[in-house]
Amino acid sequence: MQYRTLGRTGVQVSSLALGAMNFGSIGRTTQDEATAIVDAALEAGVNLIDTADMYGRGESEEMVGKAIAGRRDDIVLATKASMPMSDEPNHQGSSRRWLVTELDNSLRRLGVDHVDLYQIHRWDPNTSDEETLSALTDLQRAGKIRYFGSSTFPAYRIVEAQWAAREHRLSRYVTEQPSYSVLQRGIESHVLPVTEQYGLGVLVWSPLASGWLSGAVRAGREVTTHRSGFMPERFDPALPANQARLDAVEKLAAVADEAGLTLIQLALGFVTAHPAVTGALIGPRTLDHLRSQLAAADTVLSDDVLDAIDGIVAPGTDLAAHEKFDATPALLDPALRRRPAAR
Repeated sequence: MQYRTLGRTGVQVSSLALGAMNFGSIGRTTQDEATAIVDAALEAGVNLIDTADMYGRGESEEMVGKAIAGRRDDIVLATKASMPMSDEPNHQGSSRRWLVTELDNSLRRLGVDHVDLYQIHRWDPNTSDEETLSALTDLQRAGKIRYFGSSTFPAYRIVEAQWAAREHRLSRYVTEQPSYSVLQRGIESHVLPVTEQYGLGVLVWSPLASGWLSGAVRAGREVTTHRSGFMPERFDPALPANQARLDAVEKLAAVADEAGLTLIQLALGFVTAHPAVTGALIGPRTLDHLRSQLAAADTVLSDDVLDAIDGIVAPGTDLAAHEKFDATPALLDPALRRRPAAR
């Protein structure tokens, strides 16, 4: 296992980190299975575990808490907040009111007195940067969080938050957690240059592109992945974006075969090769999934392999741009890019 410094914090984290989204009802993973996955990950040298309050509406945090009981000090523990936790309108977002309350809920579910990294799960357009950063700074000073970061923020919002922290003399985000894979490379043109500029640690999620790069999605085969069961439109080959991904996967598989690698090793080796990336979050549902992903822990891709990947999916290209979560709101809502008609 490789270890890297998380931004400018001085904290050393494994280049592969354990994401716990699949613990519980989302991934149909039991407590015993989750604990076995955590055990095996820690034994392999993984030292960062990432979860969120909204994964199973607290279920994942509870399962992580039970799995790490008695060995919390050896783990860099990360969680997130801001996504809806109920139908109550104030049980979401990044206001001081909600973050103070929800962090206590997360600590209770995790069974700990602090988390190492507390992340804002999505940018909240209804809350000012000053409001959020002020609350996070106070929680940090209270000892409930060691550091805080953002997740899936558009590049310009990362810049705005850094400016707000300096302007108001508040602590700043020290990490960003974006989606990144061979098939979704858009952040190379905007987010990653910004994180490098500000010295942020980067923990990327979905490096296997929701299963597209796991080896389970290939031409001529029926797609039977867990994700395809509840998101079939993301794997329908009749859709142009999906056909483009399938074509790319076949070419990438050939590159992996020639290099003596699995497709998973190729995919994880690619994202961890970028100098702006600190680590990749893997989210196994089973021990077998975990073992196949841990096999990439020491994978280093040659320049020839990286060049071949660039020839298949060009740098800065998203093959499924409509699935991006960090798009500027005006790109998603036509009303925001059209001036109202004069009255």
